[in-house]
Amino acid sequence: MNTTKKDIIFSSTIIIVIILIATLFHYPVHFEDALTNSSLTGYDVSISIWRILFEPIIGLLLFFNRALYALDEFPSLLVWILAIFIIYSIAKVFLLREKKGKFILSQIINIPILVGLWFTLFVILIFIPLPNNTIINNSSNKILVTTHSHTEYSHDGLISQKGLWEWHRRNGFDAFFITDHNNHNHTLDFVNAQRNNKFPIEPLVMCGEEFSGSNHLSLLGLKRKFSTKGFADSTAIDSVRASNGAVIVNHWFDGEHKTLEYYRDLGVDGFEIANSATDRSYNRKIYKKIKSFCQANGLIMNGGLDFHGYGNVCSIWNAFDIPGWHKLSLDAKEEAILSIIKSRDQSKLTVIIYKDRPYYSKDNLFFSPIITFLNYFRTLNFYQVLSWIFWILFLLILKIKVYDNNEFAKQINLNTFISVVAVISSLFFLMLGLKYFLAIRDVTNFTEMYAEYSQTLFYIGGTFLIYSGLVMFFRMRKINK
Repeated sequence: MNTTKKDIIFSSTIIIVIILIATLFHYPVHFEDALTNSSLTGYDVSISIWRILFEPIIGLLLFFNRALYALDEFPSLLVWILAIFIIYSIAKVFLLREKKGKFILSQIINIPILVGLWFTLFVILIFIPLPNNTIINNSSNKILVTTHSHTEYSHDGLISQKGLWEWHRRNGFDAFFITDHNNHNHTLDFVNAQRNNKFPIEPLVMCGEEFSGSNHLSLLGLKRKFSTKGFADSTAIDSVRASNGAVIVNHWFDGEHKTLEYYRDLGVDGFEIANSATDRSYNRKIYKKIKSFCQANGLIMNGGLDFHGYGNVCSIWNAFDIPGWHKLSLDAKEEAILSIIKSRDQSKLTVIIYKDRPYYSKDNLFFSPIITFLNYFRTLNFYQVLSWIFWILFLLILKIKVYDNNEFAKQINLNTFISVVAVISSLFFLMLGLKYFLAIRDVTNFTEMYAEYSQTLFYIGGTFLIYSGLVMFFRMRKINK
């Protein structure tokens, strides 16, 4: 059997497998109520045309980004990549009749490059705003709100105020609170700028603060500037009440620093039941504990998007039932949201979660990359499957018509190709590091992320550029001889 027939059979097999998984084992992407775990009507999934066009790359990255325990699962992907590479290399050594030493040396040289390329995917996944799926709100009275988000005026923020506003607009929100850590003065300035028509009124920006006391608390609806430095929990809550605001306990499940009863007695309005910056599907026993406690004590539950400008793509929305929203004044809109939280009326607040895979626990995540890969294909719709078919056939034709019939192209083997990609990846690290370095001067004494990440990207990018550049140089020189 010649090479062309092998390529056609291999490509056809992949296409058939994708079609079978996407049809026979289809898992429909939908939105779910975080409190009842039931599917919600009135909301559709919006899929960007750019994602569909480049589905094999963007779609897979976004699906890994939405993993329930993404930061724990992505390192497992590296282990699988290296394991498959080593098994392939060992098998190839036994099949080769000559030049085994050169092949082994070449594969050893490739290992750091594979690690660097994996890190490139990780950086893209965490820091680059890909065209992710989002929500279409078809309900008549529901408006979508964030009660927990951060800008570069938080010590761990990596996005400007205007960038955060644009991000919420892209993800279908009607309103959002900025809750920077222990600081809300700059947020109040941004809120007032919107009220003075310096930028559009949708989505509506509201002032809050994440107070770092015994636990992180979202102080919502702040109307005046004050400092919470050195405040006790009770003092911070009293200051919010003076502004007629509301208080939510953030991600209590991440540490359980004080008892649920402690915060109830302080007079908080409720607890986050989900948080996309931590594990969205944290231990279900703790989830049931919070839910039961809030229901028994008349406390409201909401979802914390907790967006910092990097990390997970949008997967949580709070739907507030506010009839006539668009006819209200800006102040009336904010008061309507706050009144639902303060009245603790759960019937008027639905926590929406983007659902694209079955629930799984955190007990054994070693096999999660394989399961995630299969679950991804289960979610594909007709157009996404077509995108996969197009790219598989495009690469097949490219190989048969160009690579197999061009002597120079044949010399540019896989080893040479990945070394070129590695050089491009290292330049990407350096450019991103430069971008963050230039942003430091605008937020001196606030976020630590720009300095931390720019330095890390410079070190890794520089080292990777030297290594991959040398490998590419010697491999390309061999071709030109």
